[in-house]
Amino acid sequence: MSGRADGAVVVVAEVTGAAWDPAALADAVRRPAAGAVAAFHGVVRDHDGGRGVTALTYEAHPDAGAVLAAVAAEVAADPAVHAVAVRHRVGALGVGDVALSAAVSSAHRAAAFAACARLVELVKERLPVWKHQHFADGTAEWVHCA
Repeated sequence: MSGRADGAVVVVAEVTGAAWDPAALADAVRRPAAGAVAAFHGVVRDHDGGRGVTALTYEAHPDAGAVLAAVAAEVAADPAVHAVAVRHRVGALGVGDVALSAAVSSAHRAAAFAACARLVELVKERLPVWKHQHFADGTAEWVHCA
């Protein structure tokens, strides 16, 4: 028995150039039967590998939205999961901007934490999005390019 009175649902699975409210994304997965909401928000940091980072640009494959939807559906298929929401930014981002948000609700915290962590790891593993880092010394590099 799953314990889900309302069935699992993917609330949001989106690759977008627009910023969003991370708290609102986490609120979107709340359900009456869910006693836990776990959320992760990945933000652009000011360093990488000992070098100062000034900005990032993310580029996505045209299929990135479909891949993200498939990953979200896979996590939502877990019987312990009530709802899933995930967004990834593309375009130019500055230090402190949110690049990835993931939220999962479940009846209990352990399942919510585990499902949220799995969602983030699957996104990082499968999503065809590439990061172009811009450094304080004027150089730049592509990251996660196959």
